[in-house]
Amino acid sequence: MSEKAESAKALRGFHELTRFRVRRILLVSSLYDSFIMSEEGQLHETLLGQFLALNLSHFPDLIRVPGAAAAVQLLDGEPDFDLVIASASSGGQDVCELAQELRAAGHRMPIAALTYSGRDLQRLLARPESAELDHTFLWQGDVRIFLAIIKTVEDTRNVVVDTGEHGVPIVLVVEDSIRFYSSFLPVIYTEVMRHVQHMLDEDLSLSQRLLRMRARPKVLLCRNYEEASRYVVEYGQHIIGVISDFEFPREGVLDKRAGLALVRHVLDERGDIRIVLQSSEEANRQLATEVGGSFLVKGSPTLLGDLRSILVERFGFGDFIFRGSDGSEIARAPDLKSFGEEIERMPPESLVYHSERNHFSLWLKARTEFEIAERLRPRKLADYQGVEAMRAHILELLEDSRRERNRSFIADFEGKHFDAEVSITRVGAGSLGGKARGVAFANRILGILGVDGQFPEVDVHVPASIVLGTEAFDQFLEYGWLRDFAIGDHSDEDVLRHFMQAPFPREVAADLRAFLLKVHYPLAVRSSSLLEDSLAQPFAGVYRTFFLPNNDPSLDVRLKQLKDAIRNVYASAFSAQAKRYLEITSFRLEEEKMAVMIQAVVGQQHHDRFYPDFSGVARSHNFYPEPGQKPEDGVVAVALGMGRTVVDGRPCVRFSPKYPKQLLGFSSVAASLESSQREFYALDLTRQGHGSVLGLISQPLEVAEEDGVLKWLGSTWCAEDDRIIDGTARHGVRLVSFAQVLKHEAFPLARILGALLDGCSRGTGAPVEIEFAGNLPREGRRGEFAFLQMRPLSVSKEHDEVEIGDVETEDVLCHSRCVLGNGHLEDLRDVVVVPAEDFDRSRTLEIAQDVARFDAELRKEGKPYLLVGVGRWGSADPHLGIPVTWNQISGAAAIVEAGFEDLHVEPSQGTHFFQNLTASSAYYFTVNPSFGEGRLDWEWFARQPAVEEASFVRRLRLEKPLSVTVDGRASEGVIRRTRS
Repeated sequence: MSEKAESAKALRGFHELTRFRVRRILLVSSLYDSFIMSEEGQLHETLLGQFLALNLSHFPDLIRVPGAAAAVQLLDGEPDFDLVIASASSGGQDVCELAQELRAAGHRMPIAALTYSGRDLQRLLARPESAELDHTFLWQGDVRIFLAIIKTVEDTRNVVVDTGEHGVPIVLVVEDSIRFYSSFLPVIYTEVMRHVQHMLDEDLSLSQRLLRMRARPKVLLCRNYEEASRYVVEYGQHIIGVISDFEFPREGVLDKRAGLALVRHVLDERGDIRIVLQSSEEANRQLATEVGGSFLVKGSPTLLGDLRSILVERFGFGDFIFRGSDGSEIARAPDLKSFGEEIERMPPESLVYHSERNHFSLWLKARTEFEIAERLRPRKLADYQGVEAMRAHILELLEDSRRERNRSFIADFEGKHFDAEVSITRVGAGSLGGKARGVAFANRILGILGVDGQFPEVDVHVPASIVLGTEAFDQFLEYGWLRDFAIGDHSDEDVLRHFMQAPFPREVAADLRAFLLKVHYPLAVRSSSLLEDSLAQPFAGVYRTFFLPNNDPSLDVRLKQLKDAIRNVYASAFSAQAKRYLEITSFRLEEEKMAVMIQAVVGQQHHDRFYPDFSGVARSHNFYPEPGQKPEDGVVAVALGMGRTVVDGRPCVRFSPKYPKQLLGFSSVAASLESSQREFYALDLTRQGHGSVLGLISQPLEVAEEDGVLKWLGSTWCAEDDRIIDGTARHGVRLVSFAQVLKHEAFPLARILGALLDGCSRGTGAPVEIEFAGNLPREGRRGEFAFLQMRPLSVSKEHDEVEIGDVETEDVLCHSRCVLGNGHLEDLRDVVVVPAEDFDRSRTLEIAQDVARFDAELRKEGKPYLLVGVGRWGSADPHLGIPVTWNQISGAAAIVEAGFEDLHVEPSQGTHFFQNLTASSAYYFTVNPSFGEGRLDWEWFARQPAVEEASFVRRLRLEKPLSVTVDGRASEGVIRRTRS
């Protein structure tokens, strides 16, 4: 079998895991019940946050109905729900009657009851009809109970196939107390999933990591001795651990020693299974110790920490601890590479100690290395011709696995053998961070799609990159309490000064020197934090990127420039902007870690400038499709030169890859003149400092024409006959139109982007955004397309039908057919407005600061608000709008941007601001009343009294609230005032 076929076979193995997934949940509860499950009253968003925090790629849809009658009616029309979770209100009557009615109607999906008090729980269990329920849980204030319910249902359904066909391990949990397992199961699932994430090798691509998450241990809940015994018989060879209470029913009677009897039975079958016994009675600790088990005290305030320690030390989720024959620790191995290194030098008695206890196989299995684990487990020392033969066999299996992994994944950096043409190489241990994982996935997807065969005339590739893992960041911060200082309340300048003075990790510096010995092209030093490019909070534009000419004749100078750039990226993790951004998320600054990606800058040298012919951003989902186009047709924003033009929201060319000849914003001569790029960015090769984004130089189009680039991408406006002609052969005003590329396909840009967007979307199971750059073909040289970055794209699911109603009434303050979001928002009483009549384009930076101050006040008070202003919010050009960052307006529940009288405002879908916006739940309105697009009642806002006023910004508190209604399917929305 070929290498590609072997890799595909391995991937299919993980794809086949967890075949049954809870994709749609029907929540039967009152509005109040669902509200108290989430402090913000947005249960769906709260659950999404929990799933994303655990890096789970699949999030089920959650549909709420207020009662049993509504549930039955909905299920009769839409039976494709996988799970029903019902509040056991009114003494449990509703949920029992619902279960009976659903079973009578032939619905067979699991039904879980959720009670809110011990009294309701007792009432429910006292009813014979409760036997119709599959699961019963007690709400104790932790929204992770939903994760436990969902995963319990999935694990129970998938255990037969996933263990029998693929060898997925099992953790058996035995507990009969609903109150206790309702608090304990969320902890177990959370910790198991977090540890699986941490222990997965970081040289896996994003897609492989998500797939391998499916191979996490199954957690099976048993409530009595007989059920647990049956699982031991059926799945005994796959059980890696048992977490059991001491006391639970056996033969229908509560038995205080049932847990002890169970684990003795388990150990008789397999002596290598990890045992955890729990009890509220401290006296049982000795009994647990006698059977070789760990002991947990029920209700202990350190329960979570104790459980985490057990999972790490005993269940195979942490380091492999090599021990001598007496059980004393000799060494630790955190990953497969160090595991193999330790195997090679371990004394024979240590290998025998672990082999006899099956420790190697258990540890490998917990790390989803099923093939190696299964090949090791049946073999004992007696099956080999001595200890050294066993050692050689283990090393051979590890080497085979490593070789196969390196064919598909990221290679470790080795100075002597470094190949500057290898796409992605890693330096040091730790995580790659979100951005680098996206690049790794991009590298993988190119091979899967076979792009070389589709576009033989173009070199489609991921630029050569090395990634500094997060361990280097940790090592750097260990110096002089640097982390504690950076987390404190200090200015960005003070933080940067301390970081620039701190010593750089020696081993990393040595690798960077070896790297620079073989690399002489310009470099982009990019942040790649753990949290960056995530679905819920992409952190776009929060951290820094630095560009280095990397052309100094002295290696020492180039190394210093590179280390200083890395220090700057590290410091940006603790900038005031990053801290403010983190405040609006569920993450803590202590949890953030920074990897750094050092990537070849794509482009060509033109005298003392370096830049690509084109660069841009492409999305597989278009939030604002043109008439006749669909959101799934995608959208591309592309510009001449470096990509800052696009991400800053400056004028550029926009088109759908499915309709490349239909340029958005170029429908007329006047529109083309307004929408055309007038300048471009390039890297200044004469700059000898450490470089920065701000160090990029802005150049007029005349320079690109002198460099010979504009002739391939430009058009000319001929004033005498007021028309635009493709090319630059005639005299006139130059425009960037990409006419030769998009209309005449001098370069297959649209087809390449279409193939990549489709392949990445299918690969991730979700819409995506990619960044790219490239060069057109020249004499004797193929064209170049560089796949720079990939990130998942947050797209709201418009399942609920929304009725807009009549928009020609006096209570409508704003109406737009260019809106993001879907749903309805009531009781909006606070407004921050930048009045159009007072707007001063020369003072937009001052306006942004006042808006940020009002936002901070309202967020502190816990009051969502409506934000209304002129121009494009988040514009990098202060003359086009108000240059706020996303964290400065994150408290807004709804946002309105209104065009100028002399300038049409269009949302820029390639900007960092827009990336953060789409990941939020805010409703976003764009109106251009002067151009007949939507309406906005400025006069009404002007008449309202202000709670507080700044020079150009007013904060309002309304007596009667506003309502916001948005139909996501039609991209239409209205804001209404309450009628008198």
